[in-house]
Amino acid sequence: MKRIKNFINTTLLGGFIVLLPLAIVVMLAKSLIGIITKMLKPIAMLIHHSLDVELPQIFYNVIAFVLVILLFFFLGLFVRTRIGKNIFDGFERKYLVKLPLYSVIKKTVQQFSGVEKMPFSEVVLVDAYGSGVLMTGFLTDSNPELGIYTVFVPTAPNPTNGFIFHVQEHQIIHTPNIKTEDAMRTIIGMGVGSEKVFEISKRRK
Repeated sequence: MKRIKNFINTTLLGGFIVLLPLAIVVMLAKSLIGIITKMLKPIAMLIHHSLDVELPQIFYNVIAFVLVILLFFFLGLFVRTRIGKNIFDGFERKYLVKLPLYSVIKKTVQQFSGVEKMPFSEVVLVDAYGSGVLMTGFLTDSNPELGIYTVFVPTAPNPTNGFIFHVQEHQIIHTPNIKTEDAMRTIIGMGVGSEKVFEISKRRK
């Protein structure tokens, strides 16, 4: 019963962590679009009185959406500069890191966007119990002299939890062409997108 409870809690937390960054971006974009749309109302009234033409609301929503995208783009450019990076780093240290889950959200976004490399050297398929059942794992350490590899196997759909196995070389299949980010996405997606891993496995049999 306790194991089931822990599984449900960690699964819910994993889904929450994955969806939270996306939800924040959507909510922020929606709020900005609403603000910009309201700011465009005087222009809409001016066009209506001057040209006696009333443009549909979706026209202003599209303009607001484009302006929000441009805002994100130019903010991204600014943060890439030395001055912008220093300003953002100072703001982050003073305010953002104090927000709940900010560090977790930032790390999740950076890892899945490819900005920050995940702390794994290679994606592998591991037969941890010698039963022929392969699990997607990540090579974290090895001892060539003993022929032992340390593999971390995340749980799905919450990759922040998992199991550590110390296995022999014949128990793993190397998949050097699979990126850690892609493998992690298949874990969060409950195995969806594992075709590439299967192809590597077939070639090595």
